[in-house]
Amino acid sequence: MLATAQNEYEPSETNPYGSKNPKAPAQLDDYKLMIGECDCKSERRKPDGTWGKPVKTTWRFKYIMNGMAVQDETIKADGRHSGSIRQFNKDSLQWYVHYYASATATPTLSSWKGNKTDDGKIVLYKPQKAPNGTDGFSRLTFYDITNKGYKWIGEWVDTTETVSYTHLRAHETRHDL
Repeated sequence: MLATAQNEYEPSETNPYGSKNPKAPAQLDDYKLMIGECDCKSERRKPDGTWGKPVKTTWRFKYIMNGMAVQDETIKADGRHSGSIRQFNKDSLQWYVHYYASATATPTLSSWKGNKTDDGKIVLYKPQKAPNGTDGFSRLTFYDITNKGYKWIGEWVDTTETVSYTHLRAHETRHDL
């Protein structure tokens, strides 16, 4: 019985994306509309400043840790895969997002932190210098989040957020409705 109680909100055959644990922070609902699978087209900016060819991807979000956190996984047509673990910290009142990828095994995962804004965007930051050494952040912004999909961009921004450079953009469309 104890094992069942510890796993009742985990993904299963009948509920492939799991469910939110009633004891989880209310902020888990920030990702509620993203739970499930989307078809994605993502583009990376090339060194010459032009956009690369879109990569077809399946992006899957699900509840993990018995419904107390969210995991996402990308399955890309180019053979590269990635994902993250998203936990809300009740003490700092921020999301901590830890990223991993199949292309580069690393002893320490990259991590971003942030929150959902009043206008419904999820904005995450990680300190990062620009190639010229200027202090700033890697900023990830998820927006236009609906039950039909969402969009997101990856940018470098300076510390005042007045200068930005978009290096990744993507559009996700639900296919599991």
